[in-house]
Amino acid sequence: MTHRKGFGRRQFGRAAGLLPLAALAPRGAAAQGSGSRIPDGPVTVVVPYTPGTGPDILGRLVSAPLQQAFGQPVVVDNRAGASGNIGTQFVARAAPDGRTLMMQPNTFIMNPSLFRQVPYDPINSFVPIIQLSTGDLVVVVNPDVPARNAKELAELARAKPGEIDYGSPGVGTPQHLAMALFGLTAGVTMNHVPYRGAAPSLQDLIGKRLAAMVLPVHTALPLAQSGQIRLLAICGDQRSDVAPDVPTLAESGVPGSQADLWYGLFGPAGLPADFVRRVNADLNAWLTEPRTREALLAQGMKPAGGTPEALGELAKRDLARWADVIRRGGISAD
Repeated sequence: MTHRKGFGRRQFGRAAGLLPLAALAPRGAAAQGSGSRIPDGPVTVVVPYTPGTGPDILGRLVSAPLQQAFGQPVVVDNRAGASGNIGTQFVARAAPDGRTLMMQPNTFIMNPSLFRQVPYDPINSFVPIIQLSTGDLVVVVNPDVPARNAKELAELARAKPGEIDYGSPGVGTPQHLAMALFGLTAGVTMNHVPYRGAAPSLQDLIGKRLAAMVLPVHTALPLAQSGQIRLLAICGDQRSDVAPDVPTLAESGVPGSQADLWYGLFGPAGLPADFVRRVNADLNAWLTEPRTREALLAQGMKPAGGTPEALGELAKRDLARWADVIRRGGISAD
């Protein structure tokens, strides 16, 4: 069997049916804070990934409430390349004046353990502002695989060590690391087949050239409904709102292997605390809007929110957690 292998960039869900951005601005808190003159010019939200990816979609959604809050133009700047390291470095070197912000998935927390060197410190180079959303991941198999749940997949892999092929959009992507964590936790060995992006790996899963994958749940659900794949377990610690009948990995007998996507807004180190508090309050208010929730759910995301400190602690925990998974799995993107 021949696979198309490659060390691809991280790719996320595509934009589809976005609501008009102006309709997603908050009605209350943002307007109340508009008297501040910080920042005093146009604001750029840097997305270190290509247009149409999850961070890009979220960056464009959040630009409307930020523009209303600041009373300044807000633009999205896609600075893709080097698995997100190019745009991330740009923000790390930006002036902390509130005019340069950064939309990030949790992959930038993983990169320092995947590469021998990255041009930023994921904790000390940035100021956390707010966790905006999370995205559920799900373990899936092609219909020919004789596993009806995650425990049966683990048993199959245990009986055939190294013979179960699973794909991902590339080495070190959340999909790859989630399946690697599953294998480490279950004590089984499976064969990772990295691709250059999500589309070719998904094509081979549907074509039954791959046995399994981890997918964003909103990508997997329509394929499962049409019988092209089978959903086994949600990777997060709670069931998905859009697939409530699918158990979690813990419920399926593989506890300790939780993984998901999260997206946060950050600024360069030195960003004033009053600015951070104001933006945090504005965006927490925006996240409570029903129209915001609808727009996020349409992209497979759930509103999060919370304090800057909570996002900072999440980043620190994930940095240590995924560093351990990457080390134990012998994973490298170099």
